[in-house]
Amino acid sequence: MDGMAKNKFQGNSGPSQRQLRVGELIRRTLSDVLMRGELHDPDLSRMSITVGEVRVSPDLRIATAFVLPLGGDGAEEAVQRLARHQGELRHFLGKQIKLKHVPELRFRVDDTFERMDRTREIFADEKVRQDLDD
Repeated sequence: MDGMAKNKFQGNSGPSQRQLRVGELIRRTLSDVLMRGELHDPDLSRMSITVGEVRVSPDLRIATAFVLPLGGDGAEEAVQRLARHQGELRHFLGKQIKLKHVPELRFRVDDTFERMDRTREIFADEKVRQDLDD
């Protein structure tokens, strides 16, 4: 396999180790900041928010955090409030993580648990169970 074909193949194989490592550092730092209630937003401080995953772009310039408040209620509000505090959160990240550039933060509702519940429902369906048993 020539060098160009190899790079194309590697580009489609998922995030690099560096992306994964930086994403996990950002996830832990955001979780700590939110757990300690360090943001200047009393409504956000009252929410118990889980940062399930952070995906970082290949150039490490954009980090998308997948978040969910405890119980799932107010998820969209939490995402909006976090987005309003992006500058403050980037400041915390800059102090904690040594990167050339602190990435732009984007927030999305973490729907992992919803997808797991939907998968369980599908597998519980009588027709699906029958197909699996065959």
